[in-house]
Amino acid sequence: MNYSLDTSKKKPDTILVVDDSPDNVLLVQSILEDEGYQIEVAEEGQSAIEKVNASPPKLILLDVMMPGMDGFEVTERIRQQEDLPFIPILLITAYDQPSVAKGLDSGADDFIRKPVEIEELLARVRSLLRLKHSVDERDEIARQRADFVSRLTHDLRTPLVAADRMLNLFQQGALGEMSPQMEEAVATMSRSNRNLLDMVNTLLEVYRFEAGRKVLNFTTVNLKAIINEVIQELYPLAEEKGLSLNYQDFMDENQSTTLEGDRLELRRVFTNLVGNAIKFTDQGHVDVRIKPITDADPPQLAVEVEDTGPGVSPEEQKTLFERFRKGKHQNSGSGLGLHLSQRILESHNGSITLDSEEGKGSLFTVQLPLKQQ
Repeated sequence: MNYSLDTSKKKPDTILVVDDSPDNVLLVQSILEDEGYQIEVAEEGQSAIEKVNASPPKLILLDVMMPGMDGFEVTERIRQQEDLPFIPILLITAYDQPSVAKGLDSGADDFIRKPVEIEELLARVRSLLRLKHSVDERDEIARQRADFVSRLTHDLRTPLVAADRMLNLFQQGALGEMSPQMEEAVATMSRSNRNLLDMVNTLLEVYRFEAGRKVLNFTTVNLKAIINEVIQELYPLAEEKGLSLNYQDFMDENQSTTLEGDRLELRRVFTNLVGNAIKFTDQGHVDVRIKPITDADPPQLAVEVEDTGPGVSPEEQKTLFERFRKGKHQNSGSGLGLHLSQRILESHNGSITLDSEEGKGSLFTVQLPLKQQ
């Protein structure tokens, strides 16, 4: 029987010590190096920020009183850089400095007073490093989960597309005639496969947005033309359910409806909103209205989608735009469409709101900035 032994050594944690006093640096450095930590040194604030950007440490020990840029400003500048990972900051302050509250408000995680006691310093360093390792582990698990779902979704899409094409061939009669019973069965299979494919595609888009991998193609688009396309595409669905699908244009002739946006993604938003209104409404009507927002600066327009469906309860409204939050309606889908719509609109500096009351329908309102003339 063969045994494998992992001989790899854990890389020591890197701690950045920032202090303009060589004596203080030497003392802290000797204490921490004796504990096995790897120490980097910076004598002033700007060089500390440069070292953090070049190679983020696991922990920063930062003196408050330094010439030029003090510890508070260094802390604030580091916290303002959203692309940096979380780095705990331990402020070192003198006993006569009433600066603890200011330091914590600026973004520091803990503080220690001079003269530094060895056991207290080591205890605070260990505590903050435990916090750092916990945050890093959580972020890595979240990254791996998102990557796994993205890869799985992408891999699922291939066989679903193939199945969709084969089912279409059956329905077209390309593979021979089918009995009425077989036609009904294939139609059911095709609808189910299409629903699953739509859900997989939506899930893939959600994770592209959340992973920062979504590339939007911004051009000048006419929102009125997009709404008209969506209405024409979905009108047969409303007619099939006996619903009236109404479109009202409240824009003046001289008012522009053009904006900078990704045409396909905006079309996805309004297809989702109007499609949901039709799906959840059993009788009555669905109204789509486009109107100007007269008091907005810069100029904006609003698109309203209102239905006479069952409405949304106050409890459901609180989480309706969160991913995987399915409604209680029997036709509720994966809980991804509204979340994705909100992400798309946010990327266009727009917004979406809901006004609904149970038994009295729902009104979704989208606001988008117009292109500056």
